[in-house]
Amino acid sequence: MRAKLVSALPAILLIVSGGAFASAKCTAHPKSEWMKESDAKAQLEAAGYKIRKFKVDGNCYEIYGHNKEGKKVEIYFDTKTLDVVKSEIEK
Repeated sequence: MRAKLVSALPAILLIVSGGAFASAKCTAHPKSEWMKESDAKAQLEAAGYKIRKFKVDGNCYEIYGHNKEGKKVEIYFDTKTLDVVKSEIEK
């Protein structure tokens, strides 16, 4: 049993570390300086995003949805300035 666990360890570490690379590195602002989630959503929707899911991921706001061109997006935003930190857009 122990041998199976030891042999599976590299695969487990690869999976766990792969998830860490997926998220963005946003600047850590004090929570008191963060834009309100409702204001952030409103600004993004006014910019043409259709938000399916909005969440906090570490020090970032993250959305899943569609941009104004209708392409699927996953975008991380700075919580204070709403600048794009990382984005993945369907081609």
